[in-house]
Amino acid sequence: MIRLEAVIFDWAGTTVDHGSLAPVRAVTEVFRRRGITVSDADARRDMGIFKRDHIARIFAMSGIAGQWRDVHGAEPDDEDVASAFADFLPLQMNVLEEYGDMIEGVAAVATRLRQRHLRIGSTTGYTRPMLDVLVERARAHGYEPDVALCPDDVGGGRPHPWMCLQIALSFHVSAMASVVKIGDTVSDIEEARNAGMWAVGVGATGNEIGLSAAALAALPDDDRQRRLAIAREHLKAAGAHYVIDSAAAAESVVDAIERRLAAGDRP
Repeated sequence: MIRLEAVIFDWAGTTVDHGSLAPVRAVTEVFRRRGITVSDADARRDMGIFKRDHIARIFAMSGIAGQWRDVHGAEPDDEDVASAFADFLPLQMNVLEEYGDMIEGVAAVATRLRQRHLRIGSTTGYTRPMLDVLVERARAHGYEPDVALCPDDVGGGRPHPWMCLQIALSFHVSAMASVVKIGDTVSDIEEARNAGMWAVGVGATGNEIGLSAAALAALPDDDRQRRLAIAREHLKAAGAHYVIDSAAAAESVVDAIERRLAAGDRP
């Protein structure tokens, strides 16, 4: 009988950085320095993919390309993408220091999952130097995945399943159905589904709402509930098997998935 063997977590918006604020701050600043205004909504649309690809997709948006033509007198090209990505790297590294705190309850739930004999992995859209910063900070707060991969490690990022597949291989899991992937973006869900894993979306702490813990708590209750409902619907529409408010609630879906596996269900 297949049983759960591993849980793979995303980073920003899932285990650290409530609201996934760091990537938005860095991406929008890169474009601002080039005279281009990128809204938070546009910056968040393709969140979770490899950051160079993310920047390229922003350049490809009609409104951004139009601004670029107005300001720079030409269509944006690959050299512009490469230049923006090069400038993004140090900006993002600096911002990580401000937005790298663990999301409440995540380190504790990872410890409890390990006590259930589950391996812990992680994937991200960040580069290796950025991921190393997060891993070091998280270790100091009691959270350290057994394996932490980024697109640099496998030749490409989400929605390709390669990071998840590499982690499954390193864990020697018996089947892809024995792994759960938890993340806050559509690209996390696509990554999990493409890998044949259970896909769990995170609504309240991540990219879908995009607010710090304090800002989310300060919302009027009806507004907060409305935003949460929209986030859940979006992640479910992307293919999530389950959606939870926070990765700190991971045990509830682990229990549900184990029951489904025992009944013969598969992702």
